[in-house]
Amino acid sequence: MRAAVVVGVDGSPSSLDAVALAAHEARLRGTGLRVVHAFFWPALHVSLGPSPSGPPEGGLRNMAERLVEEAVERAHTAEPEVDVTGEVVVGEALTVLEAESADADLIVLGNRGLGAFGGLLLGSLAVELSAHAHCPVMVTRGEPGEGGEVLLGVEGSPEAEPAVGFAFAEASWRRAELVAFHAWSEWTERTYDGPGDPLTLAYDPEHLRDEEERLLAEALSGWQDRYPDVRVRRRLVKRRTRPALIEASGRAQLLVVGARGRGGFTGLLLGSVSQAILHHARCPVAVVRNAPT
Repeated sequence: MRAAVVVGVDGSPSSLDAVALAAHEARLRGTGLRVVHAFFWPALHVSLGPSPSGPPEGGLRNMAERLVEEAVERAHTAEPEVDVTGEVVVGEALTVLEAESADADLIVLGNRGLGAFGGLLLGSLAVELSAHAHCPVMVTRGEPGEGGEVLLGVEGSPEAEPAVGFAFAEASWRRAELVAFHAWSEWTERTYDGPGDPLTLAYDPEHLRDEEERLLAEALSGWQDRYPDVRVRRRLVKRRTRPALIEASGRAQLLVVGARGRGGFTGLLLGSVSQAILHHARCPVAVVRNAPT
């Protein structure tokens, strides 16, 4: 069975949570799971074997192998029917997992690893991989709501189309309601320049809302026909996107976002909304990039 889901582990409690989530995703897809530990120590030219005066099971290499074995056992416990393999791969974590993503349907990570500073809510690896992976990246966060919805952050750009498809598929596999969530702001949420302000004169709140409703409908167009089993609920809110999505994630079992939004700079691989969601969402987050060109 092809290991379509890959999970990166480093021995942290967060990475073991990611193993359970990844095993669940593999079962939903009917595919295998591959557990990977990036083993960077050989590049530092340190001794990998046990100390001459220590037990034979000691040493960095044996520690890495045990870490993977523990993760594989955690996956078997979480989802006994899933075919699980594990491997220690020599290399730096981002490089190893980016290479793994080329042949995977999904990469799963914990929200903070052993190398994270105490004040950081998300390990830098998760942010970097979400910006560079060749497949969607799912990151553990909070606690998924029991029987909660799949929450899709809709921003309407063509680059976000893969995120919409991913969310529909997840909702179908999970037999969950899909909430298509779009937040919008008025032009006048800036300093008022006086009665001669041309944008103020042109401002029409009803017209703006109609346009945002149209954008939301167009983003979902065609997908409901492909997934007739998925119940879709549209939510259009007049509020800043980041706090609105973070609050809504408290009722969800999964939040799906695209990697970049309409306001993203050309050179920015991961948009500010996606980064904020990765740091503060109250449920697991999937970041779905457009296919690399």
